[in-house]
Amino acid sequence: MIAALGFFAWQSFYPVSAATGWSVQVVHRDVAKAASLMPLSDGSLVVSQELDKGKGSIVRIHSDGSREVVVANLSKPDGIVPTRGGWVFSQESDGLPVSFYKDGVVTELFKGDSVQGLWVEGDDLYAIEDRKPAGRLLRYRWSDQSLTVLRDQVQEGEAIVRCTDGRLLYNEKQKGVVRELTADGSDPVVLSNLNQPTFLMCDERGLWINEDATHRARLLLIDKQGRQQTILSFLKAPQSIVPSGRGTYLVAEGGRSRVLELTPE
Repeated sequence: MIAALGFFAWQSFYPVSAATGWSVQVVHRDVAKAASLMPLSDGSLVVSQELDKGKGSIVRIHSDGSREVVVANLSKPDGIVPTRGGWVFSQESDGLPVSFYKDGVVTELFKGDSVQGLWVEGDDLYAIEDRKPAGRLLRYRWSDQSLTVLRDQVQEGEAIVRCTDGRLLYNEKQKGVVRELTADGSDPVVLSNLNQPTFLMCDERGLWINEDATHRARLLLIDKQGRQQTILSFLKAPQSIVPSGRGTYLVAEGGRSRVLELTPE
């Protein structure tokens, strides 16, 4: 019993390890179940705190470290994407809306069931549901407020993103795969044998994938030649990764309720 407790304590407190050529540090602590991150131009950071049953919130951490609650009384607020002078956010609970926040006003766009990942491009807002045994991949059109179900058999979909090569990718956590959304509906698997893939992010370095595991999770980078690198190890339930705007990356480590900064050396 003591040995088992010691093992789990080791899993929880073992320090995050960065690959050669990278360094990592904690920049914000006590950010309850940190999920999505959105850096703002003034140096502040918007973070969703993914607590359930109306205890969740979206907070803004200012450059001086002070914090303010921007939206309160949410249930598992998750995805956040900037658009149209404000931002859209989701709630990963059944029957709750995907909403648009601007100038202090929250406007409901449409309802979903456990919506997690969001992606915006032009007139289209994509949303994916994290549900068992099957969720939906949705497209909302700003111009006519229409909602289209693009896929309805997605198993624990958590993220959707457009990569620099033009592919629109989404994942299925339960299956451990990343797929390409295609016009013919075939949606080929582009990556497999992943361990609970959650947030996806593409940039000039390649495709970044966080593993939503509670112990020994990793941050992976798949470069443009298809080579897989482990950039961070021993994470606990990491969620989003975003560019900071200053040449580094920010990582939400929800399992330890903190935000990390990843720096190339």
